Amino acid sequence: MKTHRYQRKFYRDWINAEDLYVTDFVAAQTDLQVLTNKKLDMVFANDLIRAMRMDIEQYINRDSRFLHSHKPIPVMNDAPAIIKEMALQSQSAGVGPMITIAGAIAHFFGNDLALKCYKDVIVENGGDIYIKTSKTRKISIYAGKSKLWNKLKLEVRPKESPIGISISSGTRGHSLGLGCADAVVVLAKNVLLADAVATATGNRVHARKDMQPAVDFARSIKGILGVVIILKSDLISWGMVRFVK
Repeated sequence: MKTHRYQRKFYRDWINAEDLYVTDFVAAQTDLQVLTNKKLDMVFANDLIRAMRMDIEQYINRDSRFLHSHKPIPVMNDAPAIIKEMALQSQSAGVGPMITIAGAIAHFFGNDLALKCYKDVIVENGGDIYIKTSKTRKISIYAGKSKLWNKLKLEVRPKESPIGISISSGTRGHSLGLGCADAVVVLAKNVLLADAVATATGNRVHARKDMQPAVDFARSIKGILGVVIILKSDLISWGMVRFVK
């Protein structure tokens, strides 16, 4: 896995969830914020992350294309589950499998916590979010320089969870992005799919005229529930999107 210079995730200071335990969890290059209805079992969490990272790193040692490819690639029949899921969801969006790594860790980590009887689980991994909730939650959208939209929030209801939300940007962050949208938000049941499609959608936005075709691209992909694109003073949305204050 590539090592990126550490960027403090200042938006985590805005979290307001008094009913949940908040844990900042760091292991090697993995930097998560985890919100749960009971204290996080750190031994269990460390074991989960260690196993996921080992699966990914060992597979990359067997097939370096998985790390470097910017397009979908097939994987070996005996590849670990997380590798197969990364390959599958990246294929849906037409991007390289490593694009989905943040979403993959959030998704698998969140699912495993949910299976361990955590009633509420929110895992945020650099803008890729797994949410399983027993009450309605509000998710803030940070659109960088586009201050017009920085108080915008999305509402997530319990019956819609678990759900994945990915927030991508061509004007901030260290992820590979070819577009210039201030924010692209994608909702899907699968966090990896949301992650892959958010990147692929964002790559299509270079000017205002690109926004509708980019939304059309995202909504054409099976499994996508909603999309929001913000470019300067313009916003466009589709699907299961509810804006709240």
